[in-house]
Amino acid sequence: MKKKILFICGSLNQTTMMHQISKYFDDHDCYFTPYYADGIINYAVSKGFLNFSILNGTFRKNTEKYLNDNNLKIDYRGQNNDYDLVYTCADLIYPKNIRDKKVILVQEGMTDPENLMFYLVKYLKLPRWLASTSTMGMSNLYDFFCVASYGYRDFFIKRKSVSPNKIIVTGIPNFDDFKKYFDNNFPYKNYVLVCTSDARETFKFENRKKFLKQCLDIADGKQLIFKLHPNEKFDRAIKEINKYAPGSLIFTDGNTNEMIANCDTLITQYSSTSFVGLALGKEVYSYFNVDELKRLLPLQNNGTSAERIARVGLYLLENPNFNSEKVINEFNLRTT
Repeated sequence: MKKKILFICGSLNQTTMMHQISKYFDDHDCYFTPYYADGIINYAVSKGFLNFSILNGTFRKNTEKYLNDNNLKIDYRGQNNDYDLVYTCADLIYPKNIRDKKVILVQEGMTDPENLMFYLVKYLKLPRWLASTSTMGMSNLYDFFCVASYGYRDFFIKRKSVSPNKIIVTGIPNFDDFKKYFDNNFPYKNYVLVCTSDARETFKFENRKKFLKQCLDIADGKQLIFKLHPNEKFDRAIKEINKYAPGSLIFTDGNTNEMIANCDTLITQYSSTSFVGLALGKEVYSYFNVDELKRLLPLQNNGTSAERIARVGLYLLENPNFNSEKVINEFNLRTT
């Protein structure tokens, strides 16, 4: 008997991950929705606010376009069906209509740094979304949390207080087969690549002038190429680069991973692209501790993460009265 499965998307990265996982549920009915919220946050979205977040603006437009371009069935906010299973890439907001469902949380990528707001949220029990992705996994409302590596398993247990009985190491789609990006048609090679952030667009502090001067120092005369974050204000960023790093090449779109594959040095801020550079043997600069990033590096399992994550869901559908410890042990036996 066909089961109904809801995939809650968000950014384009999250959406493509959800799509990859869904391909292993051919015998079931899969539906997709952009990320959504309840109450006052949903009201704000309906009035055109929160365009900087995955709830609205460019992120939502890109997700809706992707879902339509791939002819995927859309059920916005999951309102039209009673779902047997839900996949989501974020638990900063946990919608009310999935709280009585079987839910699998999938790690999106790197989490934001643990700043003052993170500790206020953690110890004062404030809404998780106030601290952005630094609080990922901390709801503990899901059944299982599929993470990128054993390093991240320890990270979420120790730093985010996630229950060990909910974490399964699967690797994550889009981060599990970086070597494939060496085969590309990007025309430039042997340069210094800078992947910028959307810190200012998400109301975080950034001294972009200082950062650009640091990039120039690292490049030391070598060609600089900038790949702008898709959520950035392009006009402002381009103007700044042309002023403080003249002669640089600037891209607002294109395959970032292929650009990383062809560079010698990668400069990032708070970006999961650091993982691509480390996995491909590049010299990497990051605002995060690079040694820690090496410990957290996602498993490179030749692109099998989506299938592994889907197998967890299939198990839950076939075993409604599952035992959490048994699920983790059985799955880990399959992945070791």
